[in-house]
Amino acid sequence: MFYWFYRHLEINIFQYISVRAGISFIIAFFLTMFLLPKFIKWAKSKNASQPIYEHAPLGHQEKAGTPTMGGMVFILATIIATLLTAKLNNFYIIGGLTTIALFSLIGMQDDYSKITKNKNSAGLSARAKLVLQFLCAGIVGFILYYFAHTTTLHIPFYKLPLFDMGVYAILFWMVVMVSASNAVNLTDGLDGLATVPSIMAFFTLSVLVYITGHAILSSYLLLPNIKLAGELAIVGAGLSGSLIAFLWFNSHPAEVFMGDSGSLPIGAFMGYMAIVAKSEVLLVIIGFIFVLETLSVILQVGSYKLRQKRIFLMAPIHHHFEQKGWKENKIIVRFWIIAFMTNLLALMSLKIR
Repeated sequence: MFYWFYRHLEINIFQYISVRAGISFIIAFFLTMFLLPKFIKWAKSKNASQPIYEHAPLGHQEKAGTPTMGGMVFILATIIATLLTAKLNNFYIIGGLTTIALFSLIGMQDDYSKITKNKNSAGLSARAKLVLQFLCAGIVGFILYYFAHTTTLHIPFYKLPLFDMGVYAILFWMVVMVSASNAVNLTDGLDGLATVPSIMAFFTLSVLVYITGHAILSSYLLLPNIKLAGELAIVGAGLSGSLIAFLWFNSHPAEVFMGDSGSLPIGAFMGYMAIVAKSEVLLVIIGFIFVLETLSVILQVGSYKLRQKRIFLMAPIHHHFEQKGWKENKIIVRFWIIAFMTNLLALMSLKIR
């Protein structure tokens, strides 16, 4: 809509991505702030709360009855903000909205099965969820490939592409999106733990897609120039705004959980933005907290299967620190600090090539 103001009413300020990204942020923020209290009230009346995992640390049992599926609200707010501010004929925007919508639907189905059908914390089976995730990621990957998104692989601190993946890029992109989606999902175990690192990651990724879409800035920083990619920063700004509003209610002690309907699309879209910005490898630094949480689970499971010994007191690693006696707030804030530092490092890498 706001870009229409520029094209048809000649309001020139709305031609700029930075202006429309700011408007997207504001719309998503206030829309989430308005809708989420109503959702919390409705969810409590319907007893739409996620059962607490029986083996979770003892303090978590106090959270029983907290509404879940709050992710539906900030995802809806992000989509509305994007529809109002972005160029909808941009295939990167179409791909981004498709990613968010499809992975949110998977999460909604998983959350719904937890609070109604199964009456436990299991939800969809791991196999079913993974199949659906790869299917949705395949659809998005095909969209990118069909519209000729570059298939070269880039790494941080090196200005030239390593090689061209060709059609195999679709498989690589699928792995990136599904891995990021599950990594955020694993991290979402404490109040606000996944929310703030996600906000930081989307800020960094929005900067990256804006620069790669800008011919002059990308040339100056020796980054690949991806035409039309800059528009995706509007979606990133909208999602950041809605997540900040969500944090108002999700900070400890949480009034609402995002559920898989929020964590799965957050991670998938994070991977999507990294793919568009040719920063798939840099995403390891940008989302270091999510990588750390995922590695802790992989190492724990692998060690137990091979040696019948555990590396951590409990995995993911935030539960390990809980078992060591750390207070929940201390774990959350320290993980936020790590996320801030790694995102700062990722932004610094733009000039080191």
